[in-house]
Amino acid sequence: MKSVEIKGNVRTDVGSKYAKAERKAGNVPCVVYGGEAPIHFSAPVLAFKGLVYTAEAKTAKITIGDTSVEAVIQDMQFHPVTDQLMHIDFIQLVEGKPVTMNIPVVLNGQARGVLNGGKLKTILRQLSVRAIPGQFPDSIELDITELRIGKSIRVSDVTPSGYEILNADTAVIVTVKKARGAMDDEDEDEEGAAEEGAEATAEAAAEE
Repeated sequence: MKSVEIKGNVRTDVGSKYAKAERKAGNVPCVVYGGEAPIHFSAPVLAFKGLVYTAEAKTAKITIGDTSVEAVIQDMQFHPVTDQLMHIDFIQLVEGKPVTMNIPVVLNGQARGVLNGGKLKTILRQLSVRAIPGQFPDSIELDITELRIGKSIRVSDVTPSGYEILNADTAVIVTVKKARGAMDDEDEDEEGAAEEGAEATAEAAAEE
């Protein structure tokens, strides 16, 4: 898994007043949990571009002075109007200690239902995964080639390897909805069977 390096400055003064001042200066207030004590720091908002504004799952190498820790994002806060990044909570990666992070879902292939005129709808673009450091997948890949109209892939259809998915087993990840004018997969099967039957009859007649 890729890592983004973030160089920050320790925050000795905490609280909304000081956090507001940090944001005004173009920085994002952050806290790293999971170690011996929480680490309060701030870094320029641009430093988080490759970590926050991406579809990829990445870890962060946070350097504050002579101290460096590996961490993953636990929570983020954005301004409700401007969508400005307001605050980030990290969880420190400790060897052998499981943590939780969001892993992107990657869809492979073209769904059979889409070829028949259906509409692909992705419900979950990320899954909540719990694992020990080093066991996280870069992504969770799903083959949707045989996905028919009206059918779905759920969390229960995914087979984890070395990690645990925390989403409900019944949660739908991706589905194919029926669109106007779409051909039902069953109709396609019947047409295919009819064509094969007609061809077989014609061949038999020719042999006679």
